[in-house]
Parts: sequence; structure tokens; C-alpha cells
Amino acid sequence: MCIRKFFYALPYRCARRLRILHHAWNRSSHLIMWRNYMSCPYKAVILDMGGVLLPSPYKLAADWEIRNHVRPGTIKQALISGGGNRPWLRYMRGELEPAEFLREFGRQCSEIANASVPVDSFLSDLTSNLMSGQLPVMTEAIKCIRAEGLKTAVLSNNFYLSNGESFLPLDRKQFDVIIESCREGMCKPDPQIYKVCLERLGVQAKESIFLDDIGQNLKAAAQLGMKTLKVDDPNSAIRELETHLGFPLQRFVPYTCSVRPAMEIPREPLQKYLESLLGALTDGPLVLRQFSHGQSNPTYYIRFGDHHLVLRKKPPGKLLPSAHAVEREYRVLKALAEAGVPVPKVLTVCEDSSIIGTPFYLMDYCTGRIFKDPSLPGLEPNQRREIYSAMNKVLCKIHSVDIKAAGLETYGKHGNYIQRQVQTWSKQYRATETHTIPAMERLLEWLPSHLPAHERLSVVHGDFRLDNLIFHPENPEVVSVLDWELSTLGDPLSDVAYNCLAYYLPSHFHILKGLSDCDLSQLGIPTAEAYFQMYCDHMAMPPVKNWNFYMAFSFFRVAAILQGVYKRSLTGQASSATAESSGKQAEFMADLAWDFATKEGFRVFKELPDARPPARPFSTWANPGGFPRRSYSTGASSGSADAAKSHLIVSPDGLPRRVQELHQKLKEFMGAHIYPAEQVLRDHQASQSRWTPHPLVEKLKDKAKSEGLWNLFLPLESDPDMKYGAGLTNLEYAHLCELMGTSVYASEVFNCSAPDTGNMEVLVRYGTGAQKERWLQPLLDGKIRSCFAMTEPQVASSDATNIEASITEEKGVYLLNGHKWWISGSLDPRCQLCIFMGKTDPAAPRHKQQSMLLVPMDTPGITVTRPLTVYGMDDAPAGHGEITFENVRVPQENILLGPGRGFEIAQGRLGPGRIHHCMRLIGFAERALALMKERVISRTAFGKPLAEQGTIRADLAKSRIEIEQARLLVLKAAHLMDTVGNKGPPSTEKSTVLGGVQPSGGWHSLARKVFRPSCPHLKTR
Repeated sequence: MCIRKFFYALPYRCARRLRILHHAWNRSSHLIMWRNYMSCPYKAVILDMGGVLLPSPYKLAADWEIRNHVRPGTIKQALISGGGNRPWLRYMRGELEPAEFLREFGRQCSEIANASVPVDSFLSDLTSNLMSGQLPVMTEAIKCIRAEGLKTAVLSNNFYLSNGESFLPLDRKQFDVIIESCREGMCKPDPQIYKVCLERLGVQAKESIFLDDIGQNLKAAAQLGMKTLKVDDPNSAIRELETHLGFPLQRFVPYTCSVRPAMEIPREPLQKYLESLLGALTDGPLVLRQFSHGQSNPTYYIRFGDHHLVLRKKPPGKLLPSAHAVEREYRVLKALAEAGVPVPKVLTVCEDSSIIGTPFYLMDYCTGRIFKDPSLPGLEPNQRREIYSAMNKVLCKIHSVDIKAAGLETYGKHGNYIQRQVQTWSKQYRATETHTIPAMERLLEWLPSHLPAHERLSVVHGDFRLDNLIFHPENPEVVSVLDWELSTLGDPLSDVAYNCLAYYLPSHFHILKGLSDCDLSQLGIPTAEAYFQMYCDHMAMPPVKNWNFYMAFSFFRVAAILQGVYKRSLTGQASSATAESSGKQAEFMADLAWDFATKEGFRVFKELPDARPPARPFSTWANPGGFPRRSYSTGASSGSADAAKSHLIVSPDGLPRRVQELHQKLKEFMGAHIYPAEQVLRDHQASQSRWTPHPLVEKLKDKAKSEGLWNLFLPLESDPDMKYGAGLTNLEYAHLCELMGTSVYASEVFNCSAPDTGNMEVLVRYGTGAQKERWLQPLLDGKIRSCFAMTEPQVASSDATNIEASITEEKGVYLLNGHKWWISGSLDPRCQLCIFMGKTDPAAPRHKQQSMLLVPMDTPGITVTRPLTVYGMDDAPAGHGEITFENVRVPQENILLGPGRGFEIAQGRLGPGRIHHCMRLIGFAERALALMKERVISRTAFGKPLAEQGTIRADLAKSRIEIEQARLLVLKAAHLMDTVGNKGPPSTEKSTVLGGVQPSGGWHSLARKVFRPSCPHLKTR
């Protein structure tokens, strides 16, 4: 998709800003896009390995035979003779192990040579380093081919080595498709293997060129309609390939391709201008190539004799007066270079449009490394750390430029930068709105009322990210900052926030690769928090409290841009696939923006001296038209007239689009997989093998994980970076939890069952890095289960300060002693972790006596004495165990948060879990009510259906009222937890609500349905 024309139709300020994602948006598609401009009739180049990419094995065989005194031609004859079942072909098809091949191939060669032939020595030479180096001329040609947008593939008769891996000494990243005979079970010249290659490339035979050094392989390809080229000499083959493709395959310049026809510039007047500028005639032709970035202002690479330059110009066609101001770029580059910022050296600006059709400027071509992937593959952890540090320092250098001394005082407006940006992008979004995006509606209301009270003023780059930097070829040093088209004067924190977008995007996000699913500590990359702190340290400034606002604004701006792209694509100027993709990505970015706005709301509330919600801070939304537009209360200031209007979402229809989609996927999964499995699992729970988990549960867990229905429970407040969970608020997850509650087996399938959920949240909130690695990750992966040992038979354990179990310190370990019961999950054979609560200091203040430790369940001294039952049911295989701890020794590093912090952890663990339990019970009550309604319709008593009996109808109505009442109370409690937090006076109200729902609304309704005399068969667990 090309969106450049879209920019011309917009006001210049919007056009300039839309370039923010222009490079990233087109990076994944620019190769395909440029193919539309090329006259080349081919879409793919397919290459053999040996004899094309690597040295010829036949030449090696000839040299080897001379060195080993083997009859000349023996190896080649063995390779090509013997029919389809000869050892070499069977080895290539993966039918023979290496040892079997050597035995049979050795016998064949010995028969040909009439003497013993050491074929193991030949195979060793064939796979040696001397034969494993790709020919440089081919490496450069492949780079040129891919730069022009053609696909590349390897199609090789290949074999497995003794270690089980195939012999493929190539950089796989060079190729879109790799076809190896040993993996496919077929060899060239079998026509089927060519068809497989073409199918995976997605091209027709006539759209491909095939290079091989064996005639019969080429003949088979030609019969399918492929263009073929025989390789006897690699250099000659490359020259011939150039004639077919129509572009050069030598002197590759990274990130460039041939100039698109629509972007051609007159070379003769440009050459004369360069001769005049450089002061001398230059030997050799003028080489002109176009860069893959710089599509708004076309950018070209020039080689003119010994000079390597970059030309950047206005695009052709009619432009708005101030649009695409290359003169402005020249001005800032020149000023920044003089101020010591590493930017390309500018040579001159030419405003005479008669030279090449538009104004342009010239600068030196900078060589070095450009990193497209923020995870920096191929580097060591310390090197990655240095790269990020260097990026941070150069951003600080930009923001430290003295505007007045640099002559840039008039480079942009002074003050209210963020306000103007919010207004601009809000108008832009409204102008391109195609449907309601709930998160954008909330942001449009939230952002203007939370603008920064103070802004610094500096030069801002506007598009500062890793792939706009050129690093020294060897050292972690930025030698040049590129792409200054969006630069102006503004708030420098907007640059920092934009620079941090990648931290919150997944690595597979095609617009801009991210880091959210990467292990940053293992990679050696600083976290977003550490990176921002590094910036503050370099700038000698205190940490910024409203950092989440800047992140929310940055994602909001990106969402507005993508919505503009989506609207443009709907007019027919982009494929429907691209249109659908950009629309969803706009919503994804908006949801991320709102996540940060929510975090900022948490921060504001926690800092208020008396953060209480306004009276009745919710609405139940009776409006049937459109999406409800909800915004969380963030309490910008006490008693403010603009206090945020919090809305309570009571229906899944009002959830953000992303959560609605999760809810729908969950509903479909329940119908397709959970409900049909219930009878099997019920039967298993009544069988002798009930203490062994049913394999069906594990299969369903794998399926749920593959569909993204996994670890949905972690609240956004505990996991603000969405490193571990789905990033849902308590209110959003409550709706999903109700759906899961319709089946007692569902929550485990989605890895959302207690006590694992609470234990995982404890580890997320309070665990050390080592504790998370050992226990949290296996729990998140569903590989193990856990229990929580708090309740004791001798005391009322609902009051955590009553706990009597002891934890004493002894020679580097803690010694645990105590008696626990109703420890859910402790009998499950997969239970490997127990979070144990006991007293470390009985003399300390009442709420500082307790501590929590992570105890492996196989630690000596732990005895599960019996399973406890509820109404005769033991809830196998998890069960509720009675456990004794006798002199259980646990390393001191297993303590959570520190001695005396157990009560604090217990309170932090409590809130979300109660929401989960209540909503599951409400979901189960809903299902029971549905069953009851089916039953009373189908049964007749006293001459009429039960549904027409007055008492039955009264019970149905009362059940409906109680369920609705309970649901609203729980949803309100979840909403308060999201907007106010778990602490403070509202917690008392929430605890009362949650404590009352479980024994009241849900249970009474269930009891009415389960035990009603007319419906005795409905008694289920």
C-alpha cells in the first residue's frame, strides 16, 4: 500500500505528522509495493545450493580423488548412476541414516573403482568449512534481488548429518523459502519438488528463474514453465541473470533499490550540477538508487566517482505551499551539526526546481549499522545494553541543544506543544472515523483534561526510534541520526515516550517490531523504566510522575494515524486485507493508550490525600444505540468540576473491542470444547483413578493456549506492562470470569483457576527475579500447580493475624512447623509449590508478625494427611488437603518480600480472587437457571406445565432478581478496584459486597434451582 498521495490531500501539519509511522507502516510492504513499479517480469529467483551458492561438489570430488589416489570420475559416476534407488538419491530423500549411506555408497564406489574407497573422508570434506562458505558474488546478488522486491528460495538435493540436522551452511534470513530434499522425501528432478517450492513462494512457474549446475534438473524445471539458467561459472551466471532481471546484481547499497519509474530524476542536469559543486570532472557513470525509507520526501543514493552522497528532494506533483519542506530539514541538520549532534553532513541546498524538477539538498552518505529489530539479534547482552545506552545519550544530546545559540528559536511554536498535538490528532481521528472505537472515545475525553501542567522546550525529532539511527560499524556509537522531517520545537518527553513504544508491542507486530514478549534481562536490554531513568540521569532531571500520560498520548497518536490509513484504504486505494489489518491495529493501539491512561489514573488516585469516589460513580447504560462510551475516573484534582465520569460496564457489549473479541472466543471455546467434555470429566471424578488428572484437560489447555485464551486473570494494575497476562482490568475480566463459571472445569483449562491465580499474582507483585523464573513461569505455562497454606484448624484463619504456624531462622534456612487444613489443590500430583504463611516474630506489632515462604512440595517434613470433603465430595484431583509441616527446612531466599510482610501480601492477594469467585458463582447460577427453565417447560403437574405454576414462576423471577443484583454488586466492586484501588475506605464496602454475594444471591438462587422438589435431578456440583 502506498499512502503518500493521502498526505497531499491533508493540511500540511497533518501530512507531516502522518509520516511518523510512514516508514514503519511501509517497511513490511515496501518490497511488494515497489514490485508494482518494476518492469521485471519475475517475482522469484530459485537457487540450487551446491555448485550455485556453494562451490561445486563435482570439482571437490575430482580434487579429492587425486589426493586420495582414487580412480578419476568414481564419485561423480556413483552420484549419477544406479537409478532412482541408488544410495546417493536415497540419502538425499532422507531414507538412509549417515552410517547406512556410507556403507552402501562405499560399496558402490569400490565396485566402480575396483578398489576400496574411503567415502567417509569424501563426506567429511564435502561438509568441511572450505565447502561451507557461500560464494561472495552470490551473497551480494541475493541482497540486490531482495532489495528489488523479488523473493528468493533455495531448492537443494540435501542430506542429514549424523547430528540429525541437515547440511545447510547458509544464512536462512536470505531466503523466503528453503526446500530440502531430505525433509520433503523427494529429489530433483522430480517435478513435484519444484511445484512445492513454487507453491510456498506463492508464484507461478513463469514468474520464476531457476539456477542449477545440473542439466537434468534444469530440464525438469523448464518443462514446468520456469526460466532456467545453467551455472558453470558463478560470475558469468550473475551477469546473465542481470540481463533477465533488468537491474544490477553488484555493488549492493543497503536499504536501496532501483529508482521507481515515477520517481526518476533527470541524470544529465544532476551530473552537471554535481560537477560544478564538487569542482572537478569525475570518471565513471553517475549511479543513482532509491532508499527504501524517505517515501514522503524521496531519498536517493548517489555514487559519483569517489563521492558517496544522499539526495533528498520534494516529491513531484502539485503540493501545498509549505508541504515537504526540504529546506527546513537542511536548516535543522546544519544547525545541529554545528551544535555537536551526530547528523549527516549537509553539503548544499538547491531551491532551483529547473535542475531536477523540485528543490533538493545533498548530504554525505553515512555507512554503519542500522538495527531494524529492537531485540538486536546477533549481539551479546553487553553489546545490546551499550546500543541502548548510546541511543539514550544521543537523544539527550538533541534535547540539550541551546535553541538560541543554534539559531533555531523560530523553528517552531513555543509552549502548549502537547495541547496542540492532542487537538490536531483528535481532529484527524474524527475526520477519518469509520466506526466507534471505545478506547478512542475515552481518550478523546481523558487526554485534554490531563495535559501536563509544565513543559520543557527543546528540539524534538518527532520520529526518534532505533532504526532511524546509524551506528558505528564496530563500536556502540551513534554516528548519525536520520529522518528529521517531523522535527520541531516541543516537549522533549514526547520523543522519549515515542522512543519507548517498542517496549509495549509484540515482536511479531509488523508495523513496528516490539519487545513486550521478550526476556529483556536475558537479552541485556534495559527495561522501559530503566531506559527512562537513564534519560533522567543523563539530563540531570527528577523522574517524571506523569510518564504514563506521555505513553498514552504516543499510542493515541499512532492509533489516529492508523485510523487515517484505514479510512484511506477503504476508498479502494489499498487491498481489503490491508484495510482490515490497519483497522484492527488502530483499535489495538487505542487499547494500549487507554491502558496507560488507566495506569495514570491509578497514580493520581494514590497521590490524592483522600481519594474517595464520587457518589454513584457509575451508569448502567440503557442506550441501545452504538457502543457505550466509558471512561475511568482519574480524579485530576480534589473537587474539580472536570472530575472524570466513571462508567460501570454491565454488559459484554460495552467492553473494549479487544475484550469483546476475547469474550466471543471464550464463548465459542466453551460451546465447542468445554461443555461437550463435562460428562467425561464428571465420570472421571467418580472413578478410582480420580486423583490422576484426566489427559483431556491437558489437551484442552494446549488448545486454549494456542487460541490466546490463557492467563486472562492478571489484573492490569498488577501487570501494567502486560508481560504475563492479557492486560485486562478487574471489571473486564469479571465478564470473562462469569462465562468461565458456567462450567466447573473451565477455569483450569484457561489457566485461570484458584489457588494458582492468586499465587501467580503474589509472585508477579512480590516475587524476586529468581523466584519468578523458578515458580512463576512454570505456573504461567500451566506446567505445574500450587497451593496456599494459610488456614489452620485451631484458629479463625479468616483473620490472618491469628495464624499460629511458626517460621524460625536457623543457619541460613527457615524452619517451618504448623498444622494446616482446607489447602485446596494440595493433593494434585502436579502441585509442586506451596505458599506457606506463618509467624516469624510473635513479639512484633500484630500485622508485622507473619511472613510468607515459597515451599517446594517435595521438601522433607511435609505430610498431606487426608483429603477433606464438602458434602461428601473430595474435588479430585486437586482436593482440599490437611497438611502437617514438621521441621521443614526452606532456603532463606524463598521468603516473599521479607520478614514480617505476610499480612500485607495476604491483603494484596485477596481482592481480585474474590471477584473471580463471585463472578464464577454468578455464571454457574445463570446456567442452573437456564436448566431450571428448560425443566419447568418440559414437565407437567396438576394438569399444566410447571412453568405455569405460580410458585415456580415466583421462584424463577426471584432467582433472576438475585442474580442480577449479585452481578451488579460484584461488577461495581470490580469497577471500584480499578478506579480507586484495593486500599482505603472503599475496600470495606467492597469486602462487604463480595462477602455477601457468595452466601447470598448466588447460593440462594442455586439452592432454589438444585434442591427444588420438582427438580431433584438438577443436583449437580
